[in-house]
Amino acid sequence: MKSPFAVLGMSAVLGMSAGLGLVAAPALAAGFQLTSPDLKPGGMLTDKFVFNGFGCTGGNVSPALSWHGAPEATKSFAVTAYDPDAPTGSGWWHWVMINIPASVTSLPEGAGTPGKEPAGAMQGVTDFGQPGFGGACPPKGDKPHRYIFTVFALKTDKIDVPPTASAALVGFMLHANTLAKASITAKFGR
Repeated sequence: MKSPFAVLGMSAVLGMSAGLGLVAAPALAAGFQLTSPDLKPGGMLTDKFVFNGFGCTGGNVSPALSWHGAPEATKSFAVTAYDPDAPTGSGWWHWVMINIPASVTSLPEGAGTPGKEPAGAMQGVTDFGQPGFGGACPPKGDKPHRYIFTVFALKTDKIDVPPTASAALVGFMLHANTLAKASITAKFGR
């Protein structure tokens, strides 16, 4: 028996998938870029950006971030920091900030401290169980973990979730509303 893909042909399957909303990759804006004076792509995080707790003794300060080249239809931004190497089976969310107004194109160092976010923005709950930035803190002896800082250009001016929403729920809403995104990945081990 032939597979339905063989009978229909791949172009028909892709066309049906797109029509059903199954192909939901965000448009890539070639000019959309994220930069930071504090993060070197592929470089190591300094102690300033390490968590203070769970056996780590860092400054727990969020890095400065700046972005440019967002699509013209952008209505707001969101910023996340995620460790895909955390030994949880689902990674670890270190920072979730949403509803950043479209007029804001940078965050100063320390903006991840609750109350320091731009007016109108909201800091979501991280996997540390509290809102705001939670720095790197991989288990001792692990190879250096990757910390992916991402800015999302969104087609909505507000992600409507409660302040206690999980990072996974926020991530779902971000992916449903993303026009473009840009990332910087840094590492840390101990």
